[in-house]
Parts: sequence; structure tokens; C-alpha cells
Amino acid sequence: MKKAIKKMALLFGVAGLTLVSCSDFEEINVNPNAVTEDLVRGEFLLLSSINGVQQNPHISERVFVLYWKAASRFDRINTLPIGGDNSGWTNDYYGALSGWLKNANLAIQVVENQIESGDLEPYSQNLIEVARIWRGYIISEFADNFGPGPITGFDGENPDYVSVEEMYDYILSELADASSSLDTSIDASEISDWDPAYGYDFEKWVKYANSLRMRLAMRLSEVAPAKAQQEFEAAASGGNFISSAADNFAVNEAGGWNDLTSVMSRQWNNQYMSPTYRYLTMGLGGVASADQLAAELHGYIKGANDLGVRFEDHLGVNGSDPTQGFWLDGVPNTIDPRAYVTFALPGDEGNPDFNRYPTWAPPVETEISFTIGEQDSEENGEDDDIEADAAFSFNAFPIGDGGTVTGGIVARTSGVSPRLVDQYRNDQGTRVMFGSWETHFLLAEAHVRGWNVPLDSKTAYEQGIADSFEYFGVSNHLSAYLASEDYNGAGTSVRWEHTTEPPASVAMDFVDGYTGLAGVHTYEYPSNTIYEGGAIKNDWLNKIMTQKFIAQTPYLPLEVWSDHRRLGLPFFENPAAENPLPNNPGLSSGPVNGNTISIFPQRLRYPPRVLNDTPATYEQAVQLLGGADEIFTPLWWAQQD
Repeated sequence: MKKAIKKMALLFGVAGLTLVSCSDFEEINVNPNAVTEDLVRGEFLLLSSINGVQQNPHISERVFVLYWKAASRFDRINTLPIGGDNSGWTNDYYGALSGWLKNANLAIQVVENQIESGDLEPYSQNLIEVARIWRGYIISEFADNFGPGPITGFDGENPDYVSVEEMYDYILSELADASSSLDTSIDASEISDWDPAYGYDFEKWVKYANSLRMRLAMRLSEVAPAKAQQEFEAAASGGNFISSAADNFAVNEAGGWNDLTSVMSRQWNNQYMSPTYRYLTMGLGGVASADQLAAELHGYIKGANDLGVRFEDHLGVNGSDPTQGFWLDGVPNTIDPRAYVTFALPGDEGNPDFNRYPTWAPPVETEISFTIGEQDSEENGEDDDIEADAAFSFNAFPIGDGGTVTGGIVARTSGVSPRLVDQYRNDQGTRVMFGSWETHFLLAEAHVRGWNVPLDSKTAYEQGIADSFEYFGVSNHLSAYLASEDYNGAGTSVRWEHTTEPPASVAMDFVDGYTGLAGVHTYEYPSNTIYEGGAIKNDWLNKIMTQKFIAQTPYLPLEVWSDHRRLGLPFFENPAAENPLPNNPGLSSGPVNGNTISIFPQRLRYPPRVLNDTPATYEQAVQLLGGADEIFTPLWWAQQD
């Protein structure tokens, strides 16, 4: 009982450390000799770090939603994709990130001091190894967001920044050594409550370390392929990685305002479906909407090859979304089964997972009918309102600037596009930070590259899809889905053996929204010119990355953003640019219907505090970055212009 009381008292010490965690990186270097058991223990510091990375509402809204979800096209938000950021948001994230790293470092230092003094538990050394694994993740998060940064702190000195290459070398080495040093025979159930992911099941921490090592090794596939292969094969060789839902690195969310509050809980964030998600899922897998939706909704299902209604004068924005200019007045004939359980249809109040945020606003259903714009009537010379009903439709407005073409649209309200379902927003979910599907998609890509891994590419690919279907609760559609050769809106199919490229164009039916006349549109599959010159849409990498994008939605936007920076896959449409986008010069100065690396966000800028507080550190970081401290400067491992 005394030990339990002592642990509860020490928890308040952790809370105190967490309160000051939003500090500069020089504060990582708290003297470990001053942090003794009288103040805190290593497991409490590690708990504080793991919980912190889950992001409290202040950090998650700014980073997870407004930065990561925007950059990964999990949401349609005008921030990073158009070159927009906020130094205050970035400053807060930078400070929080430093605190998470500081607590991981302190956990290692405190336990090392306790071992040296003879005050140790049977699991003490394992705590150090777990903290090293976790610290590796935090350093990778820093590198993948900002670029060059610190590896660890040094007693009483500001940490030097090192290149992204050196950061990755360090992380991969740490993961290899720490995972091999974990003694999985040791029982740490006494402190299981202090590990929100695995309850100090050390076998699962080894699996996480190996899967994380595989993820980060694959990050180097384009810039250092030999290194990537070596590290990946070593991590995968024993088959001891995250391979089932039971092994997923996931942390339960909680209500209130704390580190475990849902990362997507802020009610004023609409969490819209993006155009990217829309065209990647429409038609993919050949599963009929009639087999997914309740019978009373079947009247909203459109025919095959039906684009809906064309309003080219009001929706024809200057971008590269292949469905631009069209309003789908219903739902697709076929669609990926995960779409309807991820994004609820507008007006579907009968859906128990329909999200009604914000709760203080008028009911969402009152915003279903909207006016698209005004069109001069040639018959009477008057302006006629053109209305469309968004109830039970499947549409997503583009990001960017639609200019005067879309300036009159009043449809951008919470009731006209599918929005994220309630389970991801109500503080009762589980935030997945590494799922078994990702491991299998990584193995599939590795085998495609000719690397020596335990599973062949088809087996791994199909298992990744199966794991994702299980997570979303749609496994009843798996067999039909895996056999489908139907193309999605980007020209990619599901069946592994089906690598036939789509035709250059297909005939699609539509109705002219101004005249009511039926027509046929020549639909051209988009050209992703930053991957194989735009000529390849249905090879194995396109399949893997399309599946990975859908499976990672909504909890893993940073990883999808990283995949796109690395490969240019899956296809991301350009932001609309009817007016120049001043913060995205690549779009402002040239045509927008072809894509280049320079128009997609690559990183976060260092916050002003780094330049103001430690100018020498800032200059060191920018020099190591190898380019300007700008959003569109690629990281070392990413594709370069």
C-alpha cells in the first residue's frame, strides 16, 4: 500500500514536468542528477511522453488537423497545400515536441541513475530500451516535420542539430539495438497501467520497434536504397513485427481537455471528406452501393458511369480533379466499402455514427439545400437561382482558390459534403499510431522492390487490405473486392494481378445543370506526372499506395504525407488556382493541370523562437536542410525537384 501511495504521489511530479514541457530544446538538458526518485521515476516520465504525443486539443487542432490532415489530403483545408502556415501553431508544436523528447530522455537518464545506485526493479533495464524505442519515434516525428534537428541532449549544453540523414542513421541504430536488448521474459505487470499502448508487454514493444524500423527504412527507399534495403530486411527477417490487430500500437482516447482527448474532437472543425479520398474510393473494388446502404437509400444510387450534373460555370475550377465541374446528385454506383463507414453522407440522420457537430449550431439537416450560384437566363434576361440538394450525395469541394467561378457558392456549409463519422470525434475511440495493415503494405512494397522479406508481395498486399477491412468492419465484402478489376477515379484497380492500364478516356453520362439536357462527357484519367512521368496509373506501387491511403484514414495522416513526399503516390489533385496562390508560387506561375513536386508541401518551417533564441542553431539547421526554410523545400529523403 505504501508503494502504491508513493506512486500516486509521484504522478503529481510527472504532471508538474508535463506542465513545463512546452519549452525550447535547450531545456531538454535538465541535469539528470537533480531528478531523483524523490521527484519522479522513469516509468512516469515515459508515460508523460507517450501521452503527450497523443496531442492535447490545442496541439492536435493545429498540427494533426490543420497541418497533417491538410497535407495528406485527409481533409480539404487551405493551409499547407496552398503554402499557408501559422508561426504560433508551429511554435506551440515545436515546444510540445521538445517536451515529449525531454521526458523520454529523462526517463532513460533517471533509470540509468537508479540502476547505478542499486535502486532497480527487474524491469528497469527494459524500461530504458522501451524509452529508446519511443524516443526514436519522437525524433522521427521531428525530422519528418521540420528536417534537421537534435538527436539527444547533453548535460548542461544546448544540443547540436544534425542532418536528417544522421537523424535517421541514429534512429535506425537505436531501434535495432533496443529491440534486441529487450528481455521479453520479464514480467512488468506491476507497472502495466503506466503504458497506455502495450501495458509493458515487452514482446509487443519488440514488434513495434521492428515495424517502426521497417517504416523508417522504407522512407529512405529513393535516396539511399541500399541502406533502406539493409535496414528493412534486418527488421523483417525474424517475422517479429506488428502483424495483427492485437499488436497495433494504439492508445485509448478520453474526454475532457487532456493529452488523451480525441485528436479530431474540436466541434468547429468540420472534418470534410477531401476530393482526393472521393476519387480514390469511387468505383474502387466494384462493390455496389446497393450492397452497402440501407434499402431506403437505394433511390439515391446513380447508374454506372454517371457523373451527375454539370455546372461548369460555377464548379469548373482550374485544377486537376478529374471530376471538376460536376455535382453528383446521389451516391456512386460502386465504391470502396470503407468510404461509407468513414464519412457519413449528408442528411443521413438515421446513421447512428452520423456526427452532428457543432452541437450548439442549428441541426445539420437544415443546411442540406443550397444555392450553387446564379446563371443568366437567356430567355428572360433575369438571374435564376440554381439549387441542388446535397442530401445523400457524395461530393467534395476543392482546396485552393476558386475565384469568381465559385465565389457565389454558398454550399460550403457543414451539411453538403460527407464528414468524418462520430466514432473518431467523440473521445471514445482508440488512436492508432501503427496498424498491422501498414506492416503488410510495407512488406508488399519491399517485395516489389526485390528485397528479401518473409511474405511475397501479393500475400502481403491482400493481408494489408484484409486487416484494414477488419478494422473498419467490412470484411464481408473482402472476397469480391480483392477480385475486382474496376478502376477508381485515378485509374487504379484492386486485383493484384490486374496491371492493365486504364484507357486514356471513358464516356461518362451527365445532365447539364443549366438546360437539363443529357450529355456524354469524355472523362480523362488524371496524369500524375511526378510518378513515372504520369504514364503509369495501375502498377503495383499505385495499388499499394492507394490502399495505404484509404487504410490510414483518419488516424495516420503524417505517414500518408510522408509517402506522398517520397513517391508522389497516390495521385493528389492540384489546388484550384483561379486566382494566383501567393504562397504557392509553383501554382501561381505556371499551368495547374500538370503536377510538380514544387507545388506540394514538404515540411514545416522552424518557428521564429529558434531564430530569435538560438540564432546559431537556426543557421546550423538551415544549412543542414540544404535549402530555404520554406514549406516547399524537400527533406533529404523526399523526392527532389
